[in-house]
Order: sequence, then structure tokens, then C-alpha cells
Amino acid sequence: MDELVEFIARNLVTEPDAVRVNRVQRNHLSIYKLYVHPTDMGRVIGRQGRVARAIRAVMHAAPIGGDRRLALDIQESH
Repeated sequence: MDELVEFIARNLVTEPDAVRVNRVQRNHLSIYKLYVHPTDMGRVIGRQGRVARAIRAVMHAAPIGGDRRLALDIQESH
């Protein structure tokens, strides 16, 4: 899943080297923290959050094991 989120983000942004994904596990919740360059935040979020919603939809459609929940958190890389 990390690779999927990173692949999608790298193809959306103008600074693909700044893209990074970290996963944080909490019980049955996997939080994927997507870090992008500050100038690319608008590209990844999209108008009214449409691109971010589309990324989340792809994440939920991907096959994962068991009774797991997913979340996507988009942040600026430092």
C-alpha cells in the first residue's frame, strides 16, 4: 500500500523527490502519512479535496488483509 500511495503522489506532483510515505499502525487502523513539497499540496489535495478523496478511494479498493481500516494524512515535508 505504501508503494501505491507513493506512486500516485509522485505522478501528481512537480517535486517527486520530496514525496515520502510513512505508515503508523494503531490497533486495526493503518494511517498513511503522505509528505509532499509545500508547493505541491494543492495538487495532491485538489479542488475541494477531490484528488485526496480519489486517492483514498483507490486505497480502500486495494486488497488488504483482514478487518483493517485505512486513513490518509497529507502533510508538508520539511
